[in-house]
Amino acid sequence: MYYKRNYAVSPRTIGGFIEDVFQNGWNHEVSNFSAPVNIQETDKSYELHLVAPGMKKEDFKLNIENNTLHISAEQKAKEENKEPQEGKWIRSEYRTRSFKRSFTLDEKIDAGNIAAKYADGVLVVSLPKKEVSEPATHEIAVN
Repeated sequence: MYYKRNYAVSPRTIGGFIEDVFQNGWNHEVSNFSAPVNIQETDKSYELHLVAPGMKKEDFKLNIENNTLHISAEQKAKEENKEPQEGKWIRSEYRTRSFKRSFTLDEKIDAGNIAAKYADGVLVVSLPKKEVSEPATHEIAVN
């Protein structure tokens, strides 16, 4: 059995939209947040670039547990202005935003020297590579 779906959007008036919001509620979810990440390899490290605009460096928490780097952040809802205002709030969509990302570290990473910096809405986590010593080469005399 096939069901035909109408994907056309019917035009609505602003008044009809506002009336629908007040009668049925707004189902738009603002609190869903995911921090996309780009990973770059350099000669000496791997760099994780997590996009998380509008946060403060105090919002982030980084820890290593069982060779896994956990990066999380939680931004509390903005505090309402304490001064008296005219009118009353009909709707408030300030919410807490949070995310958690985990990355498994292998033996190539120097976990003791991981560093992080937050600037311009991007958290950059530097995962330095361990120094790899070249295997010693020498000749063995045959007796």
